[in-house]
Amino acid sequence: MKKILRIIGLCLLALFIVYTFYYLYQQSQPKPTVYELVAPQRRTIVKTTTAAGSVEARNQVSVKPQATGVISRLLVKPGQYVRAGDVIATIKIIPDMAQLNEAKNRVESARIVLAEERLEYDRIKSLYDKGVVSREEFEMKAHKLRSARESVTAAETQVQVISRGQSERSGGVNITDLRSTISGLVLSVPVEVGASVSGTSAFTEGTTVANIADMGDIIFRGYIDETEVDKLKVGMKMELKLGSMQDVMIPATLDYIAPESELQNGAKMFELKATARIPRGVTIRSGYSANANIVLASANDVLSCDETAVSFEEGKPYVYVLTTDSADFRHQQFERRPVTVGLSDGLYIQLKDGVKEGELLKGIEKTNL
Repeated sequence: MKKILRIIGLCLLALFIVYTFYYLYQQSQPKPTVYELVAPQRRTIVKTTTAAGSVEARNQVSVKPQATGVISRLLVKPGQYVRAGDVIATIKIIPDMAQLNEAKNRVESARIVLAEERLEYDRIKSLYDKGVVSREEFEMKAHKLRSARESVTAAETQVQVISRGQSERSGGVNITDLRSTISGLVLSVPVEVGASVSGTSAFTEGTTVANIADMGDIIFRGYIDETEVDKLKVGMKMELKLGSMQDVMIPATLDYIAPESELQNGAKMFELKATARIPRGVTIRSGYSANANIVLASANDVLSCDETAVSFEEGKPYVYVLTTDSADFRHQQFERRPVTVGLSDGLYIQLKDGVKEGELLKGIEKTNL
């Protein structure tokens, strides 16, 4: 019995030794390189580029007063719709004393001139009635008298405008009532009742009382890199994806490409503008961030494959076509074949010539077998 057990043990030991050598032999053999197989398919390829920017109203104005003063009434608030000509604020005029004194001095000077011209007119008229002076001289003096009267009236009007914001000759024009210049939505009112405001002039822009925009005419304003700008043309279609509404796509048409670049973060960028067509039921707020997807080219129902299956050598494209059984993945053999490629969207590339449907191409190398 002991002899039988010894023989069995020796046999098991021999089998273990043989298996160990076989395992070590298998481990020493190089593993076959196996590649994923790519099947060309028909698909639609669309090449796009993206421009980042925001949507805003095409017509947006800042309403500023014509006179310096204090806001006594505010009749609008952000989000309110106003029409052109609606009063949005009332300003209590605070006259500039230097200007007021200067205007009053002009009134006094004009009245002195008027008095002198009236005396001279009366003298000439009496001489004209006696036939001493000619008609031409009399009419000239009458014209000077009228001019002197107009000067007095103009000076008095200037005093009224400076002190009250309006005059009797203004025909109802009142610069104390600040009116909207366009119809639209009030975006912001950066002042409060009691705030001092300055009027527009040749030396100052004036204080903004309200920002108003026509939200019925929305544009996209964005920027694109100089490497992409030459691919764009006015009239191209694009789709806007808003940062606040990821599920809403807004169609737009490119209508402006800046002729000059701007330096932004060290890169040359060109400004773009596009007219957006807002779908019904979608409310747009001025300043929404947006990305514009611009279609540069498209190819419908064309044979294409994954870009990883195409190699470029010396600028010429090639593919490697499987020549063995696809099931025998450990003994793959490929044929190098030149191809003609077309449009690419970064993931798939069009195969114009060199490959047929049903053939399999060499893809990337498999890492896990």
